[in-house]
Amino acid sequence: MTTASTPKGERRRAALIRAASELFSAGGVEAVTHRAVAQRAGLPLASTTYYFSSLDEVLVLAVEFGGRAEIDLLKRQLEVVSRRRRNADTFSSLLVEWLAQGSDAEPSAQRAELVARYERFVASVRRPEIRRVTGRLRAERNALVVELIDRCGREVSASSLKTLVAIVDGTLLSSLLAEERDPFAAVRDALFPVVDVLAPTKG
Repeated sequence: MTTASTPKGERRRAALIRAASELFSAGGVEAVTHRAVAQRAGLPLASTTYYFSSLDEVLVLAVEFGGRAEIDLLKRQLEVVSRRRRNADTFSSLLVEWLAQGSDAEPSAQRAELVARYERFVASVRRPEIRRVTGRLRAERNALVVELIDRCGREVSASSLKTLVAIVDGTLLSSLLAEERDPFAAVRDALFPVVDVLAPTKG
């Protein structure tokens, strides 16, 4: 058994990954350095090079940690959504509340969570290793969207699902760039006219 695989080593690895995820969420790729990660985790500077093969490995694991937390939150929130048919207005509001707003945190914290989500997407464009992780997470997220749609008495095709998610992501990103006070209202406004086309009610 190597030192890194001992209980103490696993705890330190986990602390470093969490610290890197927090740094990434706060400042993007540039914020994740050996020194910053070790300092935030309260561990010696050499810890990152001892427990990980490279800073890129730390970054990939940090992105996966943040993305996994978001997926787990969506799963927990999906469990309490009842199965019943919802009209376009109710469904649009629910989709925004569940997919866009995410946690019950304060608006400023919700905005920070959204920025972190799109930081992960942007980072994956230039880094294939991150793209593989975000690709898996997006596939899981899309599967959860399909389940939510089904619970609302609606159905969606693969192409319509892609369009629906693109509307949510595109509107949110545009609203964040424009520093709009309520990006979630913008998403609801964008979704309402098209949800009956993209995710029609069953039967």
